[in-house]
Amino acid sequence: MGEETDLISLPDHSEIILNSLSDALISLDDDNQITYINAAAELLLGNSAKILTRKKLEDIVPFDSPLVALVRQVRGQKAVISEYDINIGNPNIGELNIDVHVSSLMDDNDGILIQLQQRTIAQKISQQQNHRNASRSVSGMAAMLAHEIKNPLSGIKGSAQLLAHDVSAEDKPLTDLICEEVDRICTLVDRMEVFTDHRQLEQSEINIHSILEHVKKLAENGFGKHVEFIEYYDPSLPNTLGDRGQLIQVFLNLLKNACEAVSEVSGKITMTTAYRQGVRVAAPGSDKLLRLPLEICIIDNGAGIAEEIKAQIFDPFVTTKKAGTGLGLALVAKIIGDHGGIIECENKADTTVFRILLPSST
Repeated sequence: MGEETDLISLPDHSEIILNSLSDALISLDDDNQITYINAAAELLLGNSAKILTRKKLEDIVPFDSPLVALVRQVRGQKAVISEYDINIGNPNIGELNIDVHVSSLMDDNDGILIQLQQRTIAQKISQQQNHRNASRSVSGMAAMLAHEIKNPLSGIKGSAQLLAHDVSAEDKPLTDLICEEVDRICTLVDRMEVFTDHRQLEQSEINIHSILEHVKKLAENGFGKHVEFIEYYDPSLPNTLGDRGQLIQVFLNLLKNACEAVSEVSGKITMTTAYRQGVRVAAPGSDKLLRLPLEICIIDNGAGIAEEIKAQIFDPFVTTKKAGTGLGLALVAKIIGDHGGIIECENKADTTVFRILLPSST
């Protein structure tokens, strides 16, 4: 093989078709030298075809990547092999979980074609639907609790208050305890009743930076006094449509959780905004497809979220706090879903990232 690799030459029409595909395509020669990549692969790998076609597969994925082993296996078996949800990330692009399909190139005994499909789009749409289903479940439960539990509790509390006048001083703490526990349960039901609010959003154009600045000031003067806040904002970010009060509630909740997660000594929270290409998803209660180009991230350097609960972190009653109810993030997910957006969480390089994608007002 010469010093310069001969790139695969394609007719103009074939090049247009391959570059129009959303899946990333990479072809290799018998020495794992990259001979062709399409536009989706350039975007996925964060580099141009001119640079990537000078590299081997081992240069763009970790040395122990399952992708290298799959290519070797396909060469040995002359078969098409698929692997799902594998990480092909590297220090330049970070963690990248994808579905991989590897096959031999026709008329080329040792040539290989790799097809990469990002899982994030399907996962985000699935997550959005799961969050809506979870909020519907809480909604039904809250309605039931208000009728079957909250009303009888009022009678229990009233009886305890009457008994308090006749019991001895020694037994008075017991009636006080009954009243306190009744109040605690009623407060929990009240919090759950928020999920039963299905009124149409009163939307207006909102500059997301004004909301982030507002909640940051609240944090700096209260629960986040011990935290260093870092901001990386895209000043050209367009407005979004939404309910200002509800979005303040979302970011205040996320910021409070982040402040509680970080150290008292070296706690850092990074707030970022960026304009992304986004994905198309169905807006709640509508057949209209929305793009979600506004990305807002709340990143903290705390201990992270345990892997065993990360997938359910937005479900009701899932919490890592000793005194938590597990309704805060469920409500956050409901509000973001009502705004036609998506929220996701990931642990990444000693940080926890809560990422929200919202539609633009234009």
